[in-house]
Amino acid sequence: MPLLYTIGKLTVAPALRLAFRPTVEGLEHVPETGGAIFAGNHLSVADELFLGTVVPRHLAFWAKSEYFKGTGLKGRFSKFVLTGLGAIPVERAGGRAALTAFDAAIPALKGGELVAVYPEGTRSPDGRLYRGRTGAVRLAVAAGVPIIPVGMIGTEKVQPIGTRIPRPGAAKITVRFGKPLDFTGRSDDRTSLRAMTDEVMSEIQKLTGQEYVPRYAPPRAHPAPVADTPE
Repeated sequence: MPLLYTIGKLTVAPALRLAFRPTVEGLEHVPETGGAIFAGNHLSVADELFLGTVVPRHLAFWAKSEYFKGTGLKGRFSKFVLTGLGAIPVERAGGRAALTAFDAAIPALKGGELVAVYPEGTRSPDGRLYRGRTGAVRLAVAAGVPIIPVGMIGTEKVQPIGTRIPRPGAAKITVRFGKPLDFTGRSDDRTSLRAMTDEVMSEIQKLTGQEYVPRYAPPRAHPAPVADTPE
């Protein structure tokens, strides 16, 4: 586990559990060993905080590559923090550059690491669950690891879009883990990837009870630091 992540588990995580007392359901579906992908809904920047808090193992989140390339004191600090947390840089522009995140994640997953992604690609603007992008299942098929659906409830009220820090008492937070989805041996053609992605989103919807929107979420002008897998 990266040093900075370890420090966070010993300091920030206990503080969050004490202040917010999140309810955790389905923790038995989180593997004690071996690689896996956590694919969840995305309501708030706080999703990463609470997911990392309740999962006992290290979780590698995908972060915008820009946060690794900043200049000045702020840029160097951002790079230091994300590198120390074991984040994986991803190019949001897509294309060959975006696939470098896959190049980094596949060996990590095959080596027994956990990676967290948000198939919607951005935070939900209205609390509904939007169509998922296929990157998460493409990664699962390539690495030969299961996908664990994750449902976050209440984080959009605890830390609404535009709010800098979570607000204790604003809402009850629940983190739900679904049964692992094993896509081993499935084809990685476009049709199959779409079908598997829809299956993942269906399982997430069952965990959250959100209204499902069969189209991609509109992009935000100022996206969150943590990015999703590319399409």
